[in-house]
Amino acid sequence: MSTATIPVETCSPVPTHAIGEHAAAALAPTLKALADPLRLRMLSAIASDPRGESCVCDLAALADVSQPTVSHHLKVLRDVGMLTAERRGTWVWYRVATRLRPAVTALLESFAPVAVDPAPVEYGGLENVDDALARLAGELTAAHPSLSDDLVTSIVRESYTSLARSARLTSHLLPLTERFARQRLSDIARDRATGVPQVLFVCVANAGRSQLAAAILNREADGRVIARSAGSNPAADIHPTVRPLLAEIAGADPDPFPKPLTDDAVRAADVVVTMGCGDVCPIIPGVRYEDWVVGDPALASEAGATAIRDDIARRVAHLLDTLLPASDSGATA
Repeated sequence: MSTATIPVETCSPVPTHAIGEHAAAALAPTLKALADPLRLRMLSAIASDPRGESCVCDLAALADVSQPTVSHHLKVLRDVGMLTAERRGTWVWYRVATRLRPAVTALLESFAPVAVDPAPVEYGGLENVDDALARLAGELTAAHPSLSDDLVTSIVRESYTSLARSARLTSHLLPLTERFARQRLSDIARDRATGVPQVLFVCVANAGRSQLAAAILNREADGRVIARSAGSNPAADIHPTVRPLLAEIAGADPDPFPKPLTDDAVRAADVVVTMGCGDVCPIIPGVRYEDWVVGDPALASEAGATAIRDDIARRVAHLLDTLLPASDSGATA
């Protein structure tokens, strides 16, 4: 009687792709310098300042600390090469080092959702809502006779899946799916050559800056320009500091929600305004692109979020001046 041989698992070392020892030794002091909350706030303030730089007096207002304490933290960031400094008159002005600006922006943006969003709840698969999605696809097919049944069905199911990835309460997914799918189908059917000008605002989470910008533009344009918004990595909900600001904007969506960025939305837009989302937007011929350096209200105080809203409002007013005839844009001032 023979016995089966049980294979013995062995570990076969493979060449590692880990960061090299020299690079790790060079990077470690920089990461250690960022391990202080006040330094992170200072770095964020400098990186998002519309002027591209901040002085000690600006940064001292972030916390109840003395200017010498602020200067100490800034020196730590300078010593590891993250900041550069220039004295002009009485004050020293600080900038993020040019070579590190993309990395700093990506770092702050990628961790912003973690600071405000609890972990998303697991969601059920499509098998639980197939009938509801099929009925919705039928309704939207009737509303868009120029689009094929297969395309509409695909958009409905993709919309549900995209929203479900960040959903915390699945009970609201179907009505949100309907709203998102209707917007996407409208974008697909839109003719940029004949339609009202359309602007797409894009940030990371679509829970703060881009929502504020779209609401402000829609209020000021009063139908002469249409604004949409989306996120490269949408959050589960609107940031708590932003909800009251949106509620104050006349005509704003009474129930806003973060939406994923789609190629359809970019193709439908005449202008795409990116607000810290990096290079995620597809480049479509004939679309005008702008990049706005705007602070993130997700990480701001109540006063800071209000200041960010006001900054966005000024930028929106300038954008409308470029999109509307002089007689029309002047009426929005």
